[in-house]
Amino acid sequence: MKTADHVLMVLSGKGGVGKTTVAVNVAAALGRRLRVGLLDADLHGPNVPKMLGIEGATMRVHDGKLLPVPTPYDVAVVSIAFGLSTADTPLIWRGPLKMKAIREFLEDVAWGQLDLLVVDLPPGTGDEPLSVAQVVGQVDAALVVTTPQAVALLDARKAVNFARKVGVKRIGVVENMASLRCPHCGAEIDLFGQGGAERMAEEIGVPFLGRLPLLPEVVQGGDRGCPAIAGEAREVREAFLVLAQRVWDFVGGHAGQG
Repeated sequence: MKTADHVLMVLSGKGGVGKTTVAVNVAAALGRRLRVGLLDADLHGPNVPKMLGIEGATMRVHDGKLLPVPTPYDVAVVSIAFGLSTADTPLIWRGPLKMKAIREFLEDVAWGQLDLLVVDLPPGTGDEPLSVAQVVGQVDAALVVTTPQAVALLDARKAVNFARKVGVKRIGVVENMASLRCPHCGAEIDLFGQGGAERMAEEIGVPFLGRLPLLPEVVQGGDRGCPAIAGEAREVREAFLVLAQRVWDFVGGHAGQG
């Protein structure tokens, strides 16, 4: 990736842990001061356009290159969703077609010169993350998103080991949906357990980059195409801003190594 100074893969071992929410908010937070691109590489579930309010957009072509779709959050986006006839059109592809699409998104798009390319990947360790790793050559960092529950952590370990095997330079873990605050009494409710991701990171020797609360504002923002970092909920906004700074420091090798 000659057009990107750094490449960050955002992946998870299983679905439903908020991986795309994390990828979108980290990208949007850093887009305020850096040149950031966001590749929606979840070909079968491309939700990035929905979460950024750019559904229905199309990628134009200029001088034989695809042009990313701009967003109000200063993040340039590429997604297979822009080429589907309807939002509910399924993509029924086998591995070779998926690898071809990933290669085109990385090599045949006029990204411009980026400080950071964030790649939102589907759950698991299949064709898409492997294709990204092979095309990029050496990915700067991988962010493994998980919830604290044991089932999610079991699959998160596989995602970490996958990143190690494909030669990712730095691998970090973030715990999403760490707790829910009761709207009536203010008590913290540990829906999925407590501190599981941090313990796992320590056990397998990768940095733990932080935890994010489970708040209705995050869901509501994603559904209406407004990232949590641009919403009115201060707690949510600050949590993602802090995480984004940690991730940027981590990607560049300035913090979190260990």
